[in-house]
Amino acid sequence: MPCPALPEGFDFTDPDVYRSRVPLPEFAQLRRTAPVWWNAQSHGIAGFDDDGYWVVTRHQDVKEVSTKPDVFSANLNTSIIRFNASMTREQIDVQKLIMLNMDPPEHTRVRQIVQRGFTPRSIRALEDALRQRATRIVAGARANGSGDFVTDVACELPLQAIAELIGIPQDDRARIFDWSNKMVAYDDPELAITEEVGSNAAMELISYAMNLAAARKECPAQDIVSQLVAAEDEGNLGSDEFGFFVLLLAVAGNETTRNAITHGMHAFLTHPEQWELYKRERPATAAEEIVRWATPVVSFQRTATQDTELGGARIKKGQRVGIFYSSANNDPEVFDRPEAFDITRDPNPHLGFGGGGPHFCLGKSLAVLEINLIFQAIADAMPDISLTGAPRRLRSAWLNGVKELRVQYG
Repeated sequence: MPCPALPEGFDFTDPDVYRSRVPLPEFAQLRRTAPVWWNAQSHGIAGFDDDGYWVVTRHQDVKEVSTKPDVFSANLNTSIIRFNASMTREQIDVQKLIMLNMDPPEHTRVRQIVQRGFTPRSIRALEDALRQRATRIVAGARANGSGDFVTDVACELPLQAIAELIGIPQDDRARIFDWSNKMVAYDDPELAITEEVGSNAAMELISYAMNLAAARKECPAQDIVSQLVAAEDEGNLGSDEFGFFVLLLAVAGNETTRNAITHGMHAFLTHPEQWELYKRERPATAAEEIVRWATPVVSFQRTATQDTELGGARIKKGQRVGIFYSSANNDPEVFDRPEAFDITRDPNPHLGFGGGGPHFCLGKSLAVLEINLIFQAIADAMPDISLTGAPRRLRSAWLNGVKELRVQYG
């Protein structure tokens, strides 16, 4: 098998790469030549006491890693593939309290509790309220004439959905937005967010959620918080566990969905035939293709619990393994013309919600609902929306994020 012709020192978690693009051509090279490839790094540059990680690029291999938590652990080094070199081991280990960074059986216990809030019945109960909110959000943006699609439209419905689901007062959604931005933006110097600021934001959000949980234990209400923490029977979340769950929602439920919506709008406006098709037919397949196309989380990582083999590579116990969803979602062995944005694509076995296994996205149904509702509202109220500037991308090692997308609303 030939070696990939990558530039010397290329790193698939380099945040400077993602500030300008997702490295799809480089992923394609690896899928053809070395689908599981060792990416050397300067010692400790990612915050871990090692010299690199394995890059997993093929759809089938990403699924295999995702479905074998006994071999590939989310807990040992967390799911975040790159921190800053100054990150201490103690700071990394604290993050193991987040469900994203747990392994079974602890992950199973926590997930069984929190999924009470994500039942089909719970999501259906939100639909009418969220449709009204989507309509109001779009009407407010249209009244402005032009603006930043990210802050005017894309961020609002995910924030309001989380607030609606959990019972967070809508007046507090701006604080949740600010805290979540600070937690994921530490790699972007333009935002002047340091790791200390990000850590403080995380602690403020956790403290807010813990206080909310304590209040519901004292005085239960008709909301998800009360279902998760205030019931008298056993098997509920402690206040600290609930705090870390809200932290996860603020990133997994807010940042990812808002970036999917932003990338989706940009894709529609740069593929006008797809926008015309959507406005005419509103295909039910559109939301899944938007998520595949956007793949808001480029990658997560796992750590090998034993010597193993994957895709022809021999992985040693303790080595980190990066599962790159952006590559898997462009694998031509699985997708016909993956480079095409096609809202009628069906079937669409993308891994934008994870590769299966215990960490498959708990909020998939809610995310798909939000995407459908917001684009229906946009198509109804401002069908002539147009770009006035190129997207300004977030500098991040693992998120496919957009900071700003300037548009004319109609």
